[in-house]
Amino acid sequence: MAERSESDSRNLLGRLRDTLAEEGPAQARLDRITHLIADSIHTEVCSIYLFRDADTLELCATEGLRPEAVHQTRMRVGEGLVGKVAKTAEPVNTEDAPSMPGFRYMAETGEEIYSSFLGLPIQRLGETLGVLVVQSREKRTFTDDEIYALEVVAMVLAEMKELGAFVGEGAALAAPHQRSEMFHGTVGQEGTAEGHVWLHEPRVVVTNLVADDPEAELERLDQAVERLRVGVDEMLQSVSTADKDQRDVLEAYRMFANSRGWMKRMQEDITRGLSAEAAVEKEQSTARARMQVVADAYLRERLHDLDDLSNRLLRILTGQGKHTGAEMPASPILIARNIGPAELLDYGRSLRGIVLEEGSVGSHAVIIARALAIPLLVHAERITTEALNGDHVMVDGENGIVHLRPDESVVTAFRDKMAMQAEAQKRYVTLRDKPAETRDGIRIALHMNAGLMADLPSLDSSGAEGVGLFRTELQFLVRDKMPRRGELVQIYDQVMDAAHGMTVQFRTLDIGSDKVLPYMNPTDEPNPALGWRAIRVGLDKPGVMRMQLQALIRAANGRPLTIMFPFVAQFDEFRAARDHVFRELEREASLGHVLPENIEVGAMLETPSLAFAPRQFFEMADFISIGGNDLKQFFFAADRENERVRRRYDTLNVSFLSFIEQIVERCRDVGTRLSFCGEDAGRPVEAMCFAAMGVRTLSMRPASIGPVKHLLRRVDLAEARAVINQARAGGSMSVRPAIRGWLTGLRS
Repeated sequence: MAERSESDSRNLLGRLRDTLAEEGPAQARLDRITHLIADSIHTEVCSIYLFRDADTLELCATEGLRPEAVHQTRMRVGEGLVGKVAKTAEPVNTEDAPSMPGFRYMAETGEEIYSSFLGLPIQRLGETLGVLVVQSREKRTFTDDEIYALEVVAMVLAEMKELGAFVGEGAALAAPHQRSEMFHGTVGQEGTAEGHVWLHEPRVVVTNLVADDPEAELERLDQAVERLRVGVDEMLQSVSTADKDQRDVLEAYRMFANSRGWMKRMQEDITRGLSAEAAVEKEQSTARARMQVVADAYLRERLHDLDDLSNRLLRILTGQGKHTGAEMPASPILIARNIGPAELLDYGRSLRGIVLEEGSVGSHAVIIARALAIPLLVHAERITTEALNGDHVMVDGENGIVHLRPDESVVTAFRDKMAMQAEAQKRYVTLRDKPAETRDGIRIALHMNAGLMADLPSLDSSGAEGVGLFRTELQFLVRDKMPRRGELVQIYDQVMDAAHGMTVQFRTLDIGSDKVLPYMNPTDEPNPALGWRAIRVGLDKPGVMRMQLQALIRAANGRPLTIMFPFVAQFDEFRAARDHVFRELEREASLGHVLPENIEVGAMLETPSLAFAPRQFFEMADFISIGGNDLKQFFFAADRENERVRRRYDTLNVSFLSFIEQIVERCRDVGTRLSFCGEDAGRPVEAMCFAAMGVRTLSMRPASIGPVKHLLRRVDLAEARAVINQARAGGSMSVRPAIRGWLTGLRS
């Protein structure tokens, strides 16, 4: 029986291949395919629904339903049984379709006489492109063999649609990779960019889907898998025994590469008529579809490993390596599912923009993009399957939108927006050497954030008065092993040299939460943002902290040194960390090393608890920097990685501004220097409101200094404070509307 089903499947695929190879219009080809499938499965009806747009399915061909319904019948994802298949990417198999929950009767199709229904997703690499449906009058439940045969057919249809086999009249039959597309994402780094697509991992194109000689295909698969296994073993041998985490990842790879279940499923697909490449891609599509619905982080990671192995195997089978010979286009905009910090640094400043399908606003890639001032979006779903190398693309990092192959009206509007921004930047350049002094004579110090040597030239070009935050963790994140003390001394020395005597506030290692070092054991925590991170790691594992403090002291080499500890939640933590600094100073002195001319030790206030610390904390700290990004999410109990809630809170909420005011008063009471550091410091309206609350130093990305200074020099902070106080007294939830109204009056 199994041999017969395999023979039937190969016969169906062979006929399908021949049909696809025939000349003629796309619609005629689709019509022949529906007839062929209905005849092979012995059903009265076979229909093919394809996506017209992201949310709408269109009946594009049918055998058995009324012909006039073709290109007229449409439904939304989730609507009816066909829409349910599209939404869940799971088959629906029933002998009595009208009795099924969600059934939708479409009178124009004449389907009321058909009882049995089988719908399967037409999908490629986890993306659903349409739905394949067969129906019959008699009540019957389709067998596993029939379902399997149609799954294979659906997979072939998906691949052929990707290759343009069904290009013709109508939006649902439009050529792939040619239409204008718009993608929404989450802003990781603000800015706008226009350029051309550069795919980090070029897509593998499978052209030989159906094979006549299963034995030859099985042999090809065996040889490719053996090469894959040898490659994984070689990678394992090249990793030192000390790199336990890397070995663990590669051991997982080896486990999958030697998985009998994985191999057996691909072998079965080949015996039923698929080529070796098509069998691998079918398995990869299944893994990607499961990745989208599995909530468990560990299982998602394992499915990701399987997906990566399938990619490697496909490249072995097709000979399509990562390096295809394609040349990077002018003004490249990188498109990738995800990317590591070291890989991103390899591209350097050659990139105009970055768009990722995965990632988070706090990921390593985003940190690097911010350091390089490259606009970046994450969570732009499906863009890697739609974009091709060289495609025209525009990235709106202000509103979180990507325009792929934009039409002329979009191009014109986008370029007008970029021209206005460029004109504004010219105005800001004229302010570079002028102070950020308000109309009522209050001077605000504007500092810049940095983390790479490449950032430091911005000190001069932006007009920054110092570095309010130097992220030392980037030197740890971009390596595959712990940097040595001597390497850190050299880096910190170069940073101080580049600052030309201006203050650089070195933030000690801030790891944990979304910043996990590749060579450290990850911690399984239910809520990493509130877990073992930053100063907590440093105090529990003081070896790394001591090494970093020694490197900073030696790099100072007699110059002033400013050290800042991150994520301090209580006074005892700061006191213990500060004691470490002075112990290392004593040790360095005993070794005969030159000590800093003077040393300042401060803390980042990122947790509400620290604002209520004893007075002794504010007296002991030489300076305090409000870490706005973390403080805001903890203050409002809204995870900044969670799109459902991150936009629910407003920085100019009266409660938050009043909280900032309390911190200002506590620091002013004891004479402790205070600054505000974070994304909001670089937003002109927010920055002005912080200044009105009494903050006198702001630290931001270099590109924000011009716009912030421009606004500060035009306003009277006493007037701004009066507007804020009036809004608070009136019971407003946010002062934003009042401030906007006041600023509009100033402009007019």
